[in-house]
Amino acid sequence: MAESHVVVIGGGIAGLTAAWAARGRRVTLLEASGRLGGKLFGGEVGGVRVDLGAESMLARRPEAVELAREVGLGEELEPPSTAKAAIWSREALRPLPGGQLMGVPGDLAALAASQVLSAEGLARAQDERATEPFEEDVAIGRYVADRLGQEVADRLVEPLLGGVYAGHADEISLRAAVPALLPIARSGAPLVEGVRELTGRASGGGPVFQGLRGGLGTLPEAVAAACRAAGADLRTDSPVEELRRTPEGWRVVTNGETLHADAVVLAVPAPEAARLLRTDAPAAATELDQVEYAGMALVTLAFRRADLPGLSGSGFLVPPVDGRAIKASTFSSNKWGWLADSAPDSFVLRTSLGRHREEAALDLPDEELAARSLADLGQAVGLRARPYDTAVTRWRGGLPQYPVGHLDRVERIRRAVRSVGGLAVCGAAYDGVGIPACVASARRAVNELLTPGTGAEVAAGTMKA
Repeated sequence: MAESHVVVIGGGIAGLTAAWAARGRRVTLLEASGRLGGKLFGGEVGGVRVDLGAESMLARRPEAVELAREVGLGEELEPPSTAKAAIWSREALRPLPGGQLMGVPGDLAALAASQVLSAEGLARAQDERATEPFEEDVAIGRYVADRLGQEVADRLVEPLLGGVYAGHADEISLRAAVPALLPIARSGAPLVEGVRELTGRASGGGPVFQGLRGGLGTLPEAVAAACRAAGADLRTDSPVEELRRTPEGWRVVTNGETLHADAVVLAVPAPEAARLLRTDAPAAATELDQVEYAGMALVTLAFRRADLPGLSGSGFLVPPVDGRAIKASTFSSNKWGWLADSAPDSFVLRTSLGRHREEAALDLPDEELAARSLADLGQAVGLRARPYDTAVTRWRGGLPQYPVGHLDRVERIRRAVRSVGGLAVCGAAYDGVGIPACVASARRAVNELLTPGTGAEVAAGTMKA
């Protein structure tokens, strides 16, 4: 019997994980761009190796850390040197209050001490108001505003969610983005008390985030190397022109070459998945067309350390309600010990700009994005130094949005995809935008295809372990 052939379309971390999870079979991965890794990649700014995409991964979900260990990076895992973050709120940097969950407070004393809120906003937060229980879904920003006041939503939830989704808290699904709060919201139980219990259970379990020495961009490199060592064929500059179901499986056309696959894993953004599925899975394509994306830009700035004022902590978040240009700043050389050790005379920090439906900044020249970042940094931390090098990374359509009803849409997509047979989808558009969620999504997709009894045999009976 011929060896089964799995084609993975998309070479971000989800696609690479899918290729790794399918090892032991013939695997071909097709990536349209000239490099693998998607939003995980590194480069040099001012002679310093840095991440130019995502720089940390949630450690309290195990999937990404486990993947790093599987591909030989276990010894390179490193938690942040400092997790002390701030919020630039009401004209001052104020400590991010402890005991919160995605900005929802569970410790009112810590919230008061932080002075993130005005006196009126704090009084409203302390006067928690009941809301009617609900059965389905709700926007997290609206739910929190109803319970604890608009200031909590604007100055805590909004900047924290914005750092994850580059979206709007009054549109983002509570069920999809912060599922731990769902039982509280559905029961009508006290919110602050519920968050206090949740954060209490989560404390003491090791670091919240992990990085990798040398940067998170080393993860896709290591996964790709492991895949190749296991026999996978990983191709860049290989856009897929056509994907069609056949009686035997799937026909995949790339660069004029036709590949025949027993199973296909689609690990591409929703618009590209919709294009490829238009003919054979039109119901899935229609749903995928409805997934919206946000764009953002990362500005990485390298300074001479001697030129800077003393910067403490890991950085700060910015509530959009204050109308600043930047949405956040990370003091990378404070946050990561490996970076400080590798370039002791330099200091690297970065800013982010843009969010859903507010992407005009992405069209500005690099110099203007750097100037706006420096202007805000000057006001926030008194920075007057000029960087000796700058890099701007633009993510157009980089972050899928998770509005109310998102998970229901994902289930409809998966149901339509499963009905075709020999096909699965994975990536940031489905179960979470973080790295662990993308890794888990990829493993789930491969498991659905290749585990007997889960639909693998639908592909003309050819998918045998």
